[in-house]
Amino acid sequence: MIYQVRPTSPAMVTLLGIVAVIVAFYVLVYYGIFRGTRCSSPVKLMGKTAIVTGSNTGIGKATALELAKRGARVILACRNKTKAEAAVFEIRRESGNNQVLFMQLDLASFKSVRSFAGTILKTEPRLDILINNAGMGGPGYTEDGFGMAFGVNHLGPFLLTNLLLKKMQQCGPSRIVNVSALLHRLGDIDFAVLASNKDLVTGQGLWHNFKAYCNSKLCNVLFTRELANKLECSRVTCYSLHPGIIYTELCRNLSPWQQFLMMPFAKLFFLDTEGGSQTTLYCALQEGIETLSGRFFSNCALQQMGYKGQDDALAKKLWEDTGRMLSGQTRPK
Repeated sequence: MIYQVRPTSPAMVTLLGIVAVIVAFYVLVYYGIFRGTRCSSPVKLMGKTAIVTGSNTGIGKATALELAKRGARVILACRNKTKAEAAVFEIRRESGNNQVLFMQLDLASFKSVRSFAGTILKTEPRLDILINNAGMGGPGYTEDGFGMAFGVNHLGPFLLTNLLLKKMQQCGPSRIVNVSALLHRLGDIDFAVLASNKDLVTGQGLWHNFKAYCNSKLCNVLFTRELANKLECSRVTCYSLHPGIIYTELCRNLSPWQQFLMMPFAKLFFLDTEGGSQTTLYCALQEGIETLSGRFFSNCALQQMGYKGQDDALAKKLWEDTGRMLSGQTRPK
């Protein structure tokens, strides 16, 4: 039997060409821009203790899981007890490490931060890694009357870090990792607005919420920079980073119809939580980056920060004003 091969029609050739271009474009964009590099550090953490804030979900949970797999004692510092205890169970099961526990921490409350730090100082013999991962973007005010994004993303981690710093110095070499974002490039620090509003924005609308988030991420970068200056002669190093664009983190505050519209694009291009944890892990584990303390990382590599993030005078001013706003609350009771 002889089979006759029919010539491909011009329309089919055009269609196949379009499909090939689309596939090539996707591969180029995904692997060249969106898909992150993985942390390849072989470091083990037996005998080490790590704290990861906001680790009951998302990239914080993925970070805690990897630290647990490497043998660390991992403390999930979270606000939601139910979700955190479920995360502890899952991480213990997946890692085979029973040294994973939950401790209550609400970064929107100075009282909660002081209580958490006081417990750590009394009960934990060492602290080797502090990952300030928790963050939020949205309206509202903290228990102490500050703008929510500014309070949770900057004031809470600033206070927590300073309360735990002496123990980390005693246990060095140790590391502090602050999860920021590339959006810090769009941030501003207006100290007059901060003094009059207890926030870096003047309102609570959608645009103000976006700006508040960008401003708080700039605070993360500046805080890390000034902290590195203050720790220059110690065995503690610190880093800020952009974790990548994460689907779950980006879309969790959208309305249902907005999530529906975003989902196809997000599923194709955005990182999952494991991918989003890689630069955090790199900053926490990678050997040889100690001389880069205070710098900003993305995609497991050194990244140039925005020009405002390089301003040492601005970083020092923010540190001083933050200390005054906390009114001596850097001492645990």
